Amino acid sequence: MPSSLASDYDPASLPDLLPLYYRRLFPFSQYFRWLNYGGVHKNYFMNREFSFTLKDDIYVRYQSFTTQNELEKEMQKMNPYKIDIGAVYSHRPNQHNTVKSGTFQALEKELVFDIDMTDYDDVRSCCSAADICSKCWTLMTIAIRILDRALRDDFGFQHLLWVYSGRRGVHCWVCDEAARKLSVAARSAVAEYLSLVKGGDETVKKVVLTDPIHPLIRESLAVVENYFDQYAIQDQDILGRKESVDKVLALTPEDVKKELQQDFQSEKKPGHRWELIKKQAIRKQGTAKKGQHFEKEIMLQYCYPRLDVNVSKGVNHLLKSPFSVHPKTGRISVPMDLKELDTFDPFSVPTISLICAELDRPRTGEEEEKMDESQDKENEKDAAERRKIRDYKRTSLAKYVKHLDQFLDGMARSWKGELLKKSDLQKEF
Repeated sequence: MPSSLASDYDPASLPDLLPLYYRRLFPFSQYFRWLNYGGVHKNYFMNREFSFTLKDDIYVRYQSFTTQNELEKEMQKMNPYKIDIGAVYSHRPNQHNTVKSGTFQALEKELVFDIDMTDYDDVRSCCSAADICSKCWTLMTIAIRILDRALRDDFGFQHLLWVYSGRRGVHCWVCDEAARKLSVAARSAVAEYLSLVKGGDETVKKVVLTDPIHPLIRESLAVVENYFDQYAIQDQDILGRKESVDKVLALTPEDVKKELQQDFQSEKKPGHRWELIKKQAIRKQGTAKKGQHFEKEIMLQYCYPRLDVNVSKGVNHLLKSPFSVHPKTGRISVPMDLKELDTFDPFSVPTISLICAELDRPRTGEEEEKMDESQDKENEKDAAERRKIRDYKRTSLAKYVKHLDQFLDGMARSWKGELLKKSDLQKEF
């Protein structure tokens, strides 16, 4: 059954829950550690734009903060319904009105990708619009697998933070220094390179392959093949009902389409029908002068990632922040661990109501013990800071904060490596 709302969450409760969330659960220290990028560039954090959406859709842009403490205080004062992160600017965003016209420029931002399930509505039959279910969520798994490989292997990026949006999609933040410095033209080139499904609702055939097939497409097909039978043939039943069969056959050459329509009269099993399509493709490839890859085109049209390229192209484009709460579902926008990608369940992601309720549970003996340990370790920090450290750890949010911690540790290791390399080079001269 499609579902977009969490059963334990009532949107009317959000104004009461947000103050508690920002006061006791939001992982400010990790958040600051991420956006401060090792403090290498002095003004990097303070020149970053934050945008808050408040109750009744009041939109506050060009927020910026000097320190983690300042960010905390403002978020606890304003209790935003949604947080968006923007670019690092030439000047402090909250002073943009005082800067000489034309000099306030977006300089850097993570290379970002936004994949939204609504963009797949023409190829999923289980749900539509904002609804998702476990059957169509496979599309997000495929998208992450394809894009993560391409960004790492084809472009050499290492620090990719994948985040569940809280409702019906995923975001990717490419945090390497080289990615953050990309120009608009370079971002556009990356986004176009990764875009394969072209054309709007009126375009029937959205994927056209030519010989030789590009390595990106070959690699992507290898991913799609792992999921296609279960996702498309079984779960979406694309070769079962007449309406969906016609949509698939419309992607084949006219002579093939006629033959398959005949064959399908006697062959009703979707799996066998797909085998017939593949056989026709092999036959065509043997006789046609030009490449005939219609079975591959079908697979890609139904499964290849659909990107909102405009989000990736602009340096100053805002994107929803990790750990923002989705007001409609109450779910937290959480970092994802790719080691657990195939078992990731968007419906098991905690809601704000769940984690706030978990704060009220009495502590177990084991938790008390861990608490004492962490207090010993953290005794140089003030009591409020210690309380925050232990509060999210008592809730279902803990594992997702840990994912961010691990991601940040990976980034810190590479900064350290770069600094050592630089110092070694300096010694040589």
